[in-house]
Amino acid sequence: MSGNSGRRPRRRNVVENDEYAAFARRIMRAYGKRVAAGDIEALRDLIALGQDIEKATDEAVIGLRRFGYSWAEIGSRLGITRQAAHQRWGDQT
Repeated sequence: MSGNSGRRPRRRNVVENDEYAAFARRIMRAYGKRVAAGDIEALRDLIALGQDIEKATDEAVIGLRRFGYSWAEIGSRLGITRQAAHQRWGDQT
């Protein structure tokens, strides 16, 4: 996103994100335990949830780029280089 016109991104202060993410993790772990307890029919649905998480991540990165965040900022939050972030999501933005 080179058309950023030098503006700094404004960080939205969303206080519930940490709690929301922790809640989602608890749900995913609980679902995995339910499948592990013998519900083989639900295994496909569990895998589909993983794919949904990938799609949500794609949407989040695209949104952050539109909001003005750089590849370096996104990469640093993910523990990857800016080049790796751009390579993974650059063609989608």
